[in-house]
Amino acid sequence: MNGSTLSRRNLLAGALATAELPAIMKADRSPDPSKPNVIVILFDDLGLHDLGFLGAADLKTPNVDRLCAEGTRFTNWYSNAPVCAPARSALMTGRYPIRAGVGNNGLPLRSSEKTIAAVLKEAGYATALTGKWHLGSTPDTVPNAHGFDYFYGFHEGCTDYYSHRFYWGDPKRVNFHDLWRNREEVFENGQYLTERIGDEAVRFIGANRDKPFFLYAAFNAVHYPMHAPQKYIERFPNLPKERQMYAAMLSAADDAVGRIVETLERTGQRDNTLIFVLGDNGATTERRAGLNQQYATAGHNTPFRGYKFSTFDGGMHVPGVMNWPGHVPAGKTIDEIVMTADILPTVCHLTGASLPSDRTIDGKNIWPVVTQEAHSPHEYLCWSEGPQLAIRQGSWKLVLNGVTHDGSPDGNKPLTGDDAVFLSNLSEDAGETKNLRHDHPEITDRLQTLVHQWRREVEKN
Repeated sequence: MNGSTLSRRNLLAGALATAELPAIMKADRSPDPSKPNVIVILFDDLGLHDLGFLGAADLKTPNVDRLCAEGTRFTNWYSNAPVCAPARSALMTGRYPIRAGVGNNGLPLRSSEKTIAAVLKEAGYATALTGKWHLGSTPDTVPNAHGFDYFYGFHEGCTDYYSHRFYWGDPKRVNFHDLWRNREEVFENGQYLTERIGDEAVRFIGANRDKPFFLYAAFNAVHYPMHAPQKYIERFPNLPKERQMYAAMLSAADDAVGRIVETLERTGQRDNTLIFVLGDNGATTERRAGLNQQYATAGHNTPFRGYKFSTFDGGMHVPGVMNWPGHVPAGKTIDEIVMTADILPTVCHLTGASLPSDRTIDGKNIWPVVTQEAHSPHEYLCWSEGPQLAIRQGSWKLVLNGVTHDGSPDGNKPLTGDDAVFLSNLSEDAGETKNLRHDHPEITDRLQTLVHQWRREVEKN
């Protein structure tokens, strides 16, 4: 977490003016088909098997499943990190997390970084974030300082769903309240945060029916603490307690997604709205998400190896869906390799917004992949997390010093011996179970060289 958290007094007296929703309500133009609305829906710590369209028969996600059925599904969508803040920095900037200055969890997004919200705001879009930010809490790093006209949510990595307090700092850091509307602290004790994130998203959509908008609906479900109202828990009477709560939290978020789509339909904006649905990283085994101080088991990353924090595919091979009626093909599945950082350049291509030209943008425009059967624009993708490095090129995946974070006795330790350099062929072994480094030494050497070169290059910014 960011140690330079802004005091409430300083935040309220911040130098930058507060952007209030009523000002955004004043529409200044009619809808322009060449400027589609853009919505990014992000789930937190979502298991890679834990949506209906991915095969989770014990859960209920009808609204996300509908977006998938009426849109395009990516089977090889990768987050740019296996943990929250770095993954979100790539979404916001189109840059690898290290290049964007957020190579580790808890670092703020530098004020010099240009976000997708800032880019679209310059192109005439109203911009909003409802939900989790986790990229800074100082006057120059909060959402309103990074291009968002409107913000409702919390700054840190997690918060209590009812009291909206942050309890998870180190022993020297006291707990504190963390719920904000723009730069003003708001108190809504007892209100379930997932529902409130949906409420604010719906409100923003309704207020901007006559102006192009960008909405980032960043749900904290299904991140710990594991909280849900009884009405959602009762939907899953036969599940084990831990999985039942996880299912209830996800069901509440799926209901909110349904309300977002219904509002678009009711206000006549559905056909002019591009929607992305994805996760920030894989499911976690953290004890904070489990029961009785045990490692969490509710989230399922089947068939992939590893969990949150791991550079094996279970850490960052995430669900990915695009939906835009009449533009994104319905019922289509794409196997090409893409990544979350691709969203910014793709959106710039579709909206006419200017892609930042004064810095390296690692993401690529994937619109040809979606509509023209084009191959992936990436020669390879790379990741870094602590001592771990990973690279995927085609079907080959190399993990150096891999940590599975799977809840086993040694799951938080890097692999040793031969397995410290782990080569897999994902087309034959999606679970990264068999190490092929000695069978293909030339591929191992090539990928090792590439990933180390990548690391040195992105560290230059």
